[in-house]
Amino acid sequence: MLPASDPICAPATPLLPAAVAVVRVSGGGLARLLAPLLVLPEPRRASLRTLAWDGFRERALVLYFPAPESYTGEDVVEFQTHGNPLLVRRLLRHLGTLGVRLAEPGEFTRRALLNGKQGLLEAEALRDLVAAETDTQVRMAQARAGAQPGWITEARRRLAPWMARAEAAVDYGEDEKIYLNLEDLALDLEPLRAQFHVEHRRAQAGQHLRDGIRLAVVGRPNAGKSTLFNALAGEDRAIVTDIPGTTRDVLEVRCEWRGLPLRLFDTAGLRDTEDPVERLGMARIGPLLEAADLVLHLVPSGEEASGLIQATLLPFQGKVLEVRTFSDRAAVPGVAVAANLGHLDALEGALRERLLGGLAPDACLGALATDRQVELLAELAEQMDLLLGLRRDCPPELPASMLQGAWGLLSRLTGEDRADSALEALFSGFCLGK
Repeated sequence: MLPASDPICAPATPLLPAAVAVVRVSGGGLARLLAPLLVLPEPRRASLRTLAWDGFRERALVLYFPAPESYTGEDVVEFQTHGNPLLVRRLLRHLGTLGVRLAEPGEFTRRALLNGKQGLLEAEALRDLVAAETDTQVRMAQARAGAQPGWITEARRRLAPWMARAEAAVDYGEDEKIYLNLEDLALDLEPLRAQFHVEHRRAQAGQHLRDGIRLAVVGRPNAGKSTLFNALAGEDRAIVTDIPGTTRDVLEVRCEWRGLPLRLFDTAGLRDTEDPVERLGMARIGPLLEAADLVLHLVPSGEEASGLIQATLLPFQGKVLEVRTFSDRAAVPGVAVAANLGHLDALEGALRERLLGGLAPDACLGALATDRQVELLAELAEQMDLLLGLRRDCPPELPASMLQGAWGLLSRLTGEDRADSALEALFSGFCLGK
């Protein structure tokens, strides 16, 4: 664990030519430490200062946030300089001569967490906000920022008295005639178990939205793959012609379609061919199917899927969705689309059902959706299933242990009981200035 008062600095903006660059400094006693460079302004008041070092002179807007009323809970100083990368590097190097080292990724936010300025859930939401690429992902991250979800507070309120009763039954049951009524426990905690399952389902759906849904589009040549690809992407990214074999390589685009963040992959048409370029394109499909969340197998309406394509998709059958194209030419059952006409409602419904459990994207706002959170919610739901399924004549030690386990999982979820390994995984995804 890094010492909390160790002074650190980092650029909070990319090191690229720009109008303005921001450099952050955090640590203890910054007024004294930075005295050779400048006299700090009044707290929380932007002031123009002239910085001079090693032959450089720079006019910068300076903000000072003394501890503990700052982002990290320590003294924080922000320099807003001209956005010349060379100038920023020189300033960072000079700060190093004053005893301020370069921050590690996410170290500012780590200090905010350790100093109680924000919780682990808020830090994870901040990381997701910085990494968001679509409107839905931004809204999801913003909905998770701020106060702790109310259902966690309610879960603790319900668990606490039962933990006390269970421990009393274990410690004093025989002497004081204190018994734990598991029927009353099950009746009182059933809504909590249902809530954990709901939150786990929302988290699984939210995980797809947070990470982006990887959709691979496959089918025979001229099955409508590129037309659908362009319709979902909202732009003409793939060439559409009547000539078979137009797409010979994998095309990728990231986009948002009807609230669904997508990573779309258009693939070469699957068929028997002697064309070496087409064969190379088809050879790249296997690894793509392995990594996809869902494979859209496009079959023109009125046709049967080819044996070659069915054999190719057999190892991935669990994540294959057959989509009938050109539905305006022939009515067919199942998921049918006419991408050239914008008739894609059936596909939208199928994607929501297969990947979001039937939920709309807006229903996932505020869901806990990181890998860590989804795993802990699954454990919570399972723990409550086991607890409420106990035989009524079991010894009190068993429900007492399970209640403590559920409480511990909630504490791990919020970060009150956290492992260093979990923090390392979280903050390694931040940029230096965060």
